[in-house]
Amino acid sequence: MTADDRMPVVVAARRTPIGTAGGALRAYTVDELAAPVLRALLEDLDPGVAIEDVLLGNVFGPGGNPARVAALRAGLGEGLPGMTVDRQCASGLSAIVSAATAIRSGEGEAYLAGGVESASTAPTRTWPGGTTYTKAPFAPAELGDPEMGPAADRVAAEAGISRERQDEFAARSHARAVRAQRDGTFDAEIVRLGDVRTDQRPRDRFDAARLARFRPAFTEGGTATAANSCGVNDGAAAVLIVSERVRRSLGVPGLALRASATRGCAPALLGLGAIPAIRAVDHPHPCAVEFTEAFAGQVLACLDAVGLDEQRVSPDGGAIALGHPWGASGAVLVVRLFHRLVRCGHGTTGLAALSSGGGLGVAALWEVRR
Repeated sequence: MTADDRMPVVVAARRTPIGTAGGALRAYTVDELAAPVLRALLEDLDPGVAIEDVLLGNVFGPGGNPARVAALRAGLGEGLPGMTVDRQCASGLSAIVSAATAIRSGEGEAYLAGGVESASTAPTRTWPGGTTYTKAPFAPAELGDPEMGPAADRVAAEAGISRERQDEFAARSHARAVRAQRDGTFDAEIVRLGDVRTDQRPRDRFDAARLARFRPAFTEGGTATAANSCGVNDGAAAVLIVSERVRRSLGVPGLALRASATRGCAPALLGLGAIPAIRAVDHPHPCAVEFTEAFAGQVLACLDAVGLDEQRVSPDGGAIALGHPWGASGAVLVVRLFHRLVRCGHGTTGLAALSSGGGLGVAALWEVRR
């Protein structure tokens, strides 16, 4: 096959509704969240070739390789393996990039890849001796290993991102998500779970004036609040990614991965990891940009650094409004790009990017193929 034949292309993309931790999806374990999405992808478009593997990002699950468990629960057969990826918040996008790399290498031609998180059912973690903890070490303490919230406050302060600008960004995210829900924009990408068919978190009439009343959530005098930061959430998202040769044989449009990059930055400034990753993919003014909105100040610092207009990011709302199911969030970005660019025809190129714990960043540049 030629290099173009081995170009990785997403031909189907689905996700669950995103639930608030302890909310509508609280009873679903990680494999119970992911399995319906995997089934839906094959029901949407069975490529007629053997799926080589299932790759799923996951951060706080029970272990035991949730990707394999989800594949079995989905009825995909005992012969199909599974691999679980943990790159913290970037896990879902990293799983998709890993599947794409396997296609480029000629190892296989069809993969299911994405991510899943159930904060509601995540097990309690303890060190020997019984001390509980919620955050694993992201770096040696002497290099700086801050909690996410204080790190976001530092990043925003050093970048000169005002509280007012953060609140305006968050209010816009909610307004866009509420509008998209009302317009049915998400309907074709969401896999219904029981009676749950819509994202829980978006809030109507959440304007900047209302957001300004929230107090700093993490540090005294800080600018990150519960309203301009993401939530703790449950959800799953995945794609069917195949070689360009398979896509052509199917005669369907798709979203081709043109370039991707994974980079690191100082762990103490962990919210800035996306900056070197975006620069590495050399983004030529993409038509659509999806960036995981962990904290408004952190996102704005990254966008300013790489010269991306904040008004163009997450046109149907981002993680501040929709939620941030950690291991799934990077895959949600690709699902959103697929439906916006391929299904709805709103442009031909897209960028998915996010920062991750430990000072990491992943970016992926996509192009529509028809």
